[in-house]
Amino acid sequence: MSVMLSGKLEATVGQLRLIGTDKQRVEVKSGVGKGIRETLSAFSNSGGGVIIIGLSEADGFIPVDGFDVGKAQDAVISRCRELSPVVRPEVEIDHVDGAPVLVVTVSEMPAYDKPCFITEQGRYRGSYRRTGDGDLRLEHYEVDRLVEEHAQPRWDEEPVEEATVSDLDPEILQPYLKGQRALRPKSFAHGEAQALKHLRVTKEDHVTLAALLAMGEYPQEFFPRLTVTFALFPGTAKGDVTTGIRLLDSATLGGPIPELVDSVVEMVNKNMRTGGLIGDTFRTELPDYPLVAVREAVVNALMHRDYSPSARGTQVQVNMFVDRLEITNPGGLFGAVTVQSLGEAGVSSTRNQRLATFLETAAFPSGGTVAENRGTGIAVIQSSLANALMPEAEVQNSLTHFTIVFRRRKVAPAERYGTALEQVKDILWSRESASTSEIVELTKLSRTAVQKAVNELIDIGQVEPTEPPRSPKQRYRRT
Repeated sequence: MSVMLSGKLEATVGQLRLIGTDKQRVEVKSGVGKGIRETLSAFSNSGGGVIIIGLSEADGFIPVDGFDVGKAQDAVISRCRELSPVVRPEVEIDHVDGAPVLVVTVSEMPAYDKPCFITEQGRYRGSYRRTGDGDLRLEHYEVDRLVEEHAQPRWDEEPVEEATVSDLDPEILQPYLKGQRALRPKSFAHGEAQALKHLRVTKEDHVTLAALLAMGEYPQEFFPRLTVTFALFPGTAKGDVTTGIRLLDSATLGGPIPELVDSVVEMVNKNMRTGGLIGDTFRTELPDYPLVAVREAVVNALMHRDYSPSARGTQVQVNMFVDRLEITNPGGLFGAVTVQSLGEAGVSSTRNQRLATFLETAAFPSGGTVAENRGTGIAVIQSSLANALMPEAEVQNSLTHFTIVFRRRKVAPAERYGTALEQVKDILWSRESASTSEIVELTKLSRTAVQKAVNELIDIGQVEPTEPPRSPKQRYRRT
């Protein structure tokens, strides 16, 4: 039975009359013309929806005089056959204000059938998606992503024409080959060059994109936009500040994926504050964002992003606002994974299989591997957020982008950051010495506040300078 029937239709029409327009999942039409094909395509490609036929939007969603519901029903079925694949909705008759209307419930098509498009217009001109209260033609890139769902993408196995094995980091490559030689000696029976091809490190005598990203010395030599950009904004949105300093900190980060992950974590750690939950005998550190969660999110973004040629000019973005941290990568969720199933046991789908294999098997100089690729990333993120007294991460998914959002942790009632004196003292007691600039960087306090705190500690004999007064090399240490 249609979701609009059994009393729900009346409530829905009442809402439409109140807001004066269609809704994301509800479209109203006075009759069945060619325009209904766009809506059938849009609902089929993006979440499904309901079309109510026989109401006049221009007249305040009242029934159309002389509406022939039987004729409209036949016309809808005919229009559905003008799409590829054919749309097969539930079509039922109901009443509004005592007049008959046609309720057409369209289900979202499986990923392997998308895009649903108007046949005579073709796939790239006749595919639509639902946005707000209207139907928007899909961009070429969006259609490509839907088509990509029909088979396993292999962009990460493409050879990089200008890159050779000499462009890989031997400190990563050689331990990887040593491990593979022990696991599968037959692959090395005909020499290392053949083994590199067998393992998809090389293809057609060139390094594959996956190998370059995971083990390359500097992949951006060949793909200058396969980077991560970091930006620290002073407000809650990018456009909050129109004059003066619009970014408090920013960086474009390069290198192979292991280096990118470490660099992002370092930037987040540098720009966030760590509070303290003061107990009777000790202080519990509570960061704005747990770095375990940040690391997992960045690994996921780099491992599962879209590496197709049309997306190689788009970077992963890490944006820090005063109230949240957002990590965005090109390309939405792939395969059987949906927003609803993210983090569920046994639900995992990998867009870049070769890259994921390298990231989970290659040992890196810093120790360990970058990713487990066991579908546990989201679970680890949510668990670490819960341990840090933070709400669950939010996800935003579309055909073109995937974003994970961390809401900044709320300050607990018994928590405080401590006075400037306490913060400066914590730093000087935790290291051999520190300069004023280093303390400012670590505490995010002003230089004036830091210097005042240092002078107080000197006056009471707990801190001493290491250089003569006014020395540019001046540092301070605990007495």
